[in-house]
Amino acid sequence: MTPATNDPLDFLNSNPQGMQPATQTDLVQLLLYEIIRVKELILYYDSIPNGGGQLGSSILNELVSEAYQSLVNYDTVLMKKYYDLLLNCD
Repeated sequence: MTPATNDPLDFLNSNPQGMQPATQTDLVQLLLYEIIRVKELILYYDSIPNGGGQLGSSILNELVSEAYQSLVNYDTVLMKKYYDLLLNCD
């Protein structure tokens, strides 16, 4: 199997400052960025001792899973919905 030549996350690696608010981006890129950000939050919730973040982690995992599924299906209505939901996760 050969590696993919078109990396969908390349925009994150090519811009050392990350995404700037004035940067022209599309919904797919924005949603991917939020998925990555929320996955980092999941790691934080998982690190809370005595299972204190287990509920938050499971909720965020479900949101990320559904957001990813909207990307796979290229359902722009759901992509916008999950982008808005993930944007407000903290």
